[in-house]
Amino acid sequence: MRWLWLSAVVVVLDQVTKAIASELLALYEAVPVLPGFNLTLMHNTGAAFSFLSDEGGWQRWFFAAVAVVVTAMLVLWLRRVPPGQRWLSIAIALVIGGALGNLWDRFMLGYVIDFIDVYAGRWHWPAFNVADSAITVGAAMLLFDAFRPQRQSP
Repeated sequence: MRWLWLSAVVVVLDQVTKAIASELLALYEAVPVLPGFNLTLMHNTGAAFSFLSDEGGWQRWFFAAVAVVVTAMLVLWLRRVPPGQRWLSIAIALVIGGALGNLWDRFMLGYVIDFIDVYAGRWHWPAFNVADSAITVGAAMLLFDAFRPQRQSP
C-alpha cells in the first residue's frame, strides 16, 4: 500500500493539467505545439477512443461504476504484492491513479477532459490526458511483468 502516494501524484497532475487546459484552451480549437502534437480541449462522455460517447448519458454512470470496481480490485491486488516487487507495485499504482483521475471528471463533470492531440498527417490519435497516459504506461508495465521471467528466491 505504500505505493498509493504515486496514485495520488497521478491524480493531482491529471487534475492540475486538466484545469490549466480548460482555462487556457477553447473547446475543439487546436493549438500547435510541435509537428505531430497539438493541445486540443475535448470533452469525452464515452470511454477510450470515445466509445459510446453518443449514447444518452447512461454511459457516464456505467463507466464510473466500472472504474470504481476496477480500482477497488487493483487496491486489493496492490495490498497483496510482496514488498520486493517494485515494478508491479508501480504499474498498479499508475493504473489506479489514472482511473481515479478520470473517475473524478465523470462524477464532477459528466465527461472526461482530454487535451493531448497527437497526429501524423491527417490521422489523429484520439485525444487523451495525463490519467490516460498513466493507465497506458501502467498497463504496459503489467504486461511486461506478466511475460518476463521471474527470479527464483535462493
